[in-house]
Amino acid sequence: MTSNETIRPGEAATALPDRTDAGVYFIGHIRTPWPTRELCPRRGDPEGPECRIEIDPRWVEALEGLASNPRIQVLYWMHEARRDLVVQITRRSGQRIGTFALRSPVRPNPTASSVVELVAVEGTTVTVRGLDCLDGTPLIDLKPARD
Repeated sequence: MTSNETIRPGEAATALPDRTDAGVYFIGHIRTPWPTRELCPRRGDPEGPECRIEIDPRWVEALEGLASNPRIQVLYWMHEARRDLVVQITRRSGQRIGTFALRSPVRPNPTASSVVELVAVEGTTVTVRGLDCLDGTPLIDLKPARD
C-alpha cells in the first residue's frame, strides 16, 4: 500500500520523513491462511488455525528454550499498510479518530504485536495459534509472554 491510496472523507495524511531513524532485521516470515487484508481476522483467536513462523536459519539458536513457554509474543511488520495517515475514519463506527488511538495497521511504523499460543518448535519453524496477519508477513521478534 502506498500513500497514494484514496483517503476517505474526514481522514488526514502527513508527509513522511525523508529517511528512517533506525534499522530492523527481519528474522523470518509468518505463514498464515490469509492472502489478503480483507480475509485477515481483526484479532487473533487462540482457537484459530495453526500458523507457521519460519525463522531465518542464522537465528535458529535463538529459539533455544522457547518451547517451554505456553504463550509467546510475536512482533511483526505490517508490510502492506500505508504509513502516512494521522487521522482515520473507522470502518466499524465511521468515527474520526487519531491513528495513535486505534489498533489499525495504518500507522507511521506499521508494527504489530500478538500474544499467541505456542504449539511447537521444530528446527526453524515455530507453530502457533492466534495470529491475525497476512501470509508472508515479515517477523521482527519473538518473546516469551508474561502475565
